[in-house]
Amino acid sequence: MDTQQKFQTFRTLHDGPGAFVVANAWDGGTSRLLTAIGFPALATTSAGYAFSRGRVDGVCGLSRAEVLDNAREIVEATDLPVTADLEDGFGSSPEACAETIRQSAKIGLVGGSIEDATGDANAPIFEFEQAVDRVRAAAEASKGLPFLLTARAENHLWDRTDLDDTVRRLQAFAQAGADVLYAPGLSDLDAIRTVCNEVDRPVNVVMGLRPPTFTIQELAAVGVRRVSVGGSFARAALGAINRAGREVIENGTFSYADSALPGREIAEMMSSDRQDNRS
Repeated sequence: MDTQQKFQTFRTLHDGPGAFVVANAWDGGTSRLLTAIGFPALATTSAGYAFSRGRVDGVCGLSRAEVLDNAREIVEATDLPVTADLEDGFGSSPEACAETIRQSAKIGLVGGSIEDATGDANAPIFEFEQAVDRVRAAAEASKGLPFLLTARAENHLWDRTDLDDTVRRLQAFAQAGADVLYAPGLSDLDAIRTVCNEVDRPVNVVMGLRPPTFTIQELAAVGVRRVSVGGSFARAALGAINRAGREVIENGTFSYADSALPGREIAEMMSSDRQDNRS
């Protein structure tokens, strides 16, 4: 599929019915693996990529260039639509967010998210007006491009559990031009239902990072359209390596290999011919 076809596919997925899962890859290999498994769309993960570089998510200081180079690798490894975790837009100004969107579209991404977190623990969330201005600039930059903009309200990741303020921000982000809305860290299905009922855009939620977790069916029933897994697949992969390594060091055994993917199966997943045949 070309970029326009990927964009149309991605946009249609948000129309329902029900909810779909966008799986978060962190390199070309996981992009191909998740494509082979059968997910309909992929996303990047700042956490997964940071871990793969031996850095810490949130304070790793990954640059726009690094994140977009990683996103390009993921895009080029799949024929699925790919949306990106664009963090804070790589700058506090609206223009920085706009430039991030323009550069993202150039490498074949068909979506991306801008969050209202500042990275400053003393003032973790942008003031309301600045947050809205940043989303508005990103939306203006995406006009006419095959790009779906997601706006994130980060209150609940920073112990600011004011659901009314989160809803107010999401509503303002929608009015500013965001196509999809996302408030990570909501505590329960009632809060998720409230968000879905109070906004007029598709809502994304993340599962797998922390309890509680809900099924896709439960999330769809309260109005969720898109479910992402964030860095949880990357953490699961690191967990498997950790268990395997400890088994060898502590027990001197290698039973972890019993659940490893066969090399032939991996080779088939990584085959460029296989990817080309999906088009």
